[in-house]
Amino acid sequence: MLTTKELTALEDQLGVEQVMVKKYHTMASQCSDPAIKNRLTSIANRHQQHYNTLIGYLQ
Repeated sequence: MLTTKELTALEDQLGVEQVMVKKYHTMASQCSDPAIKNRLTSIANRHQQHYNTLIGYLQ
């Protein structure tokens, strides 16, 4: 069972990860260089994995 403090920290981090996913996907969509676009997409996917891992702690 998570404490209130842990739940609050988890909520905060979930928000951070969501913002990072959106930011990197947006940057990737605006990028014309394929190598940079792939790197930005990879970073977005990594943040999505972090988000999914954190969600797992709530289940």
